[in-house]
Amino acid sequence: MQLQFVPLNYTIWNSRKGGAANIFSAKTQVKAETSMQPVLLLIRYGEIALKGKNRPFFENRLLRNIEESLKGLEPFQVSFRRGRYYVKIDEENLYAAQRRLRQVFGIVSISPVFPVKLNLEEICRQALQLLKNSYKPGMTFKIVTRRANKNFPYPSPEVNNLAGTYLLKSNLELKVDVHNPEIVINIEIREKEAYLYSQIIPGPGGLPVGVTGKGLLLLSGGIDSPVAGWMALKRGIELEALHFHSPPFTGDNALHKVEDLCQLLAAYGGNITLHLAPFTEIQKEIRLRCPEPMLITLMRRVMLRVAERLATARKLPVIFTGDSLGQVASQTLENLAVINEVVSLPVLRPLIGLDKEEIVNTARRIESYPISIRPFDDCCTLFIPRHPVTRPSAEALRRAEKKLPLEELIASCLDNIETKQIEALR
Repeated sequence: MQLQFVPLNYTIWNSRKGGAANIFSAKTQVKAETSMQPVLLLIRYGEIALKGKNRPFFENRLLRNIEESLKGLEPFQVSFRRGRYYVKIDEENLYAAQRRLRQVFGIVSISPVFPVKLNLEEICRQALQLLKNSYKPGMTFKIVTRRANKNFPYPSPEVNNLAGTYLLKSNLELKVDVHNPEIVINIEIREKEAYLYSQIIPGPGGLPVGVTGKGLLLLSGGIDSPVAGWMALKRGIELEALHFHSPPFTGDNALHKVEDLCQLLAAYGGNITLHLAPFTEIQKEIRLRCPEPMLITLMRRVMLRVAERLATARKLPVIFTGDSLGQVASQTLENLAVINEVVSLPVLRPLIGLDKEEIVNTARRIESYPISIRPFDDCCTLFIPRHPVTRPSAEALRRAEKKLPLEELIASCLDNIETKQIEALR
């Protein structure tokens, strides 16, 4: 039960015709009424607005992604008007809808809004109702009006003045603070209705997933690669994932960890195809036949070869990895160069300029960190040399690879890949 403020003997004057003095002839009184909850969400985009003639393509994809994210919360209705999306949904699903929409790339912010008729008295009443939901004595406030509908007879400054005066004439202890208010009441005057809101929930920003193409993510069970995948999704890439595992050295728990990471990424980018590639025989052969300091670099060269052939077969034009320059021995500039030379597809590294603290902070924010630190080894943590080479010779690596039955090993790995569809955990 909450309180609703109802005006008595209320009259509005147009200040341009007769002045705004004594607009309110009486204080408002209070009656008890069950609080009203919004059933409409206003969604804003950001970068899409810069896309010029291509903007409808981005807008339509974002609309589709919004609808996809809300599946299971039916009935709902998504509409688009004048650069804004509106989601009409049952009250009981509002919280779940907001939580899901916060993971849709392309969305900059979300607001639960209260629609009212284009009537100044009703706008003022709803502004008071909205303010009282978070009221405390002495609260400071500010009114911000945007009048997209120029046929509405009151310009934005006048709506601010009249609505602010209405709130001050209530029996609440309030003060206006235009610089640092505790609450901002936003009023948007649209074509058929006015929308009021005080809450702005940040979204992830970026571009809608799917607008810039597809790619293959090399997904380990560590901290870095899920963050790289998240950053690729943020730039509109639709991902498939490739994970190398080494049974019996890596067990089911390691695979479950990777599947959970895929589920998390799927919440941001839609269902993900996960490819599980057996890597045990390749690791054994490299360890048996090649110099120990080269083990990691040689393994990564083979991984990229496998990834390229899989990506080509799946028509994925780019590979993403979680490499960060200089973070470990295999990620020196020289190592990255000789690893890259074995493939012709572009290899993109979204984390290349980030330090470990920045990567960990992002992992915590997107909630992949607790999954990544589960104590289950993946193939990248096996057979680590005591003194890995940091400035390898490309010629020396090629000589070492001649000792391996590379084509046979790669073909066997590809033939035994297991593929799964990973759905978002809602």
